[in-house]
Amino acid sequence: MDSVLAEAALLVGDWRIWVAAAVTVLGGLMRGYSGFGTAILLAPAYSTLWGPLVGVPLLLMMELVTSLQLAPRAAREADLRVVLPIGGAAVLATPLGALVLLQADPELLRRGIGAFVLVFGLLLMSSWRYRGTRPLALNLAVGGVAGLFKGATGISGPPVILYMLSGPEAARLHRANLILFFAVISVASMLPPAIAGLFGWSLLAKALLLLPALLLAVPLGARLFGVVPQRWYRHFALVLLVGAGAVTLLV
Repeated sequence: MDSVLAEAALLVGDWRIWVAAAVTVLGGLMRGYSGFGTAILLAPAYSTLWGPLVGVPLLLMMELVTSLQLAPRAAREADLRVVLPIGGAAVLATPLGALVLLQADPELLRRGIGAFVLVFGLLLMSSWRYRGTRPLALNLAVGGVAGLFKGATGISGPPVILYMLSGPEAARLHRANLILFFAVISVASMLPPAIAGLFGWSLLAKALLLLPALLLAVPLGARLFGVVPQRWYRHFALVLLVGAGAVTLLV
């Protein structure tokens, strides 16, 4: 613990931790409001600041804490027939994606994360949505793709978000389904980097400094869900996603 505190004291003088804290607040507000957004915003930001081998495990740790905040209520409201097959397939595929994180060139992977987020943001801006049915086989396929992305980049959301938001269900059910899915995948995604020894003192110190910002922002975002018009949030979130992806890809 002393080593973590010593590392944290050094980080306070590093401008990158303050930039990360500001982005973390925005990510927490997005997650609390919509049920997603933390990984999609924080993965490119953290990877740009510290590289993917630090940024992705740090994001996974933050995601786990966020999921624990929101999951109990979401579990009562979510459609388990949809969430459990997608989540189960994602859990099984996550270790395969983690092999990419451990073996890929960090610079190439960082730019890949930026491109991934940028394309997803542009897709959300477009009118395209999946309009078909949701058979079990397709649920498993979407979950498998999400798990591969989660292990490699820390981001599992885009395929699942585009798939789930295509249905006619109310926004509250969409939000609960996404929150529960992210809770399931967050637990599983911690294991590969932990086994690989990526959770060192420096990473834990960063988490110690950034977690308070996240823990405050997520409940605030959840309160905003019933207050702020969804069209306002949507425009704001899309600008953030496209901007984060573009900066990570080009810087």
